[in-house]
Amino acid sequence: MAVTFTTRMPSLVPSDTCFPASALAGSADPRANELERSRREDENLVARAQAGDATAFDLLVVKYSPRLYSLVYNMTSNHEDANDLLQDAWAKAYRAIGGFRGKSQFYTWLHSIGANLAINFLKKRGRRWTMSLDDVGNGIANDKEFKELQATSTPVRDADLGELQQKINEAMMKLTPDHRAVVTMFDIQGMAHAEIASVMGLSEGTVRSRLFYAHKQLQAWLSEFAPVEST
Repeated sequence: MAVTFTTRMPSLVPSDTCFPASALAGSADPRANELERSRREDENLVARAQAGDATAFDLLVVKYSPRLYSLVYNMTSNHEDANDLLQDAWAKAYRAIGGFRGKSQFYTWLHSIGANLAINFLKKRGRRWTMSLDDVGNGIANDKEFKELQATSTPVRDADLGELQQKINEAMMKLTPDHRAVVTMFDIQGMAHAEIASVMGLSEGTVRSRLFYAHKQLQAWLSEFAPVEST
């Protein structure tokens, strides 16, 4: 079975993808209109929070905690660590919101806080990356060949699938925190290169380079699962 990392993987927590307001202008698409409404709602809540309205900040917490938790959990693969990082991220956002000037969307700014906290946490602890087999299963759930394998499941194929999941787990553990961060945001969270660049404080070229390197590494470590070409 071919294993590729070019298809985005779904987030473990249902979430909305954020797009630049310019991409939404004049769109009649209900989804685009909803995203624009959400952006304007954020602007209002942020302004109120900056004026000292605690309720407005609480509403931002309720709105974005699922996505923020998804980010830090997919980077740490540990619920306890993810909960601690979530609390730390919101505490830092609360202290810093007065300096938020809206140069990026609030969601992007918040993601930057969460991602950097997770990266620093993992580097400081020197932890290896871990990911549960359930998470790995979710990660490749939309792969065409994965679905075909499931549809024609046999005991032998089930064993092969379990081995593949374990190998993906081991491969993800080998990535550095910085490379795991961009893979998490692109392949799991479904974020665009430009948004990842804003979150990480990098150029889009650097984001693409890191993704390319990480995907090549993952594919190399999983090369034994590549299809055998018939002669």
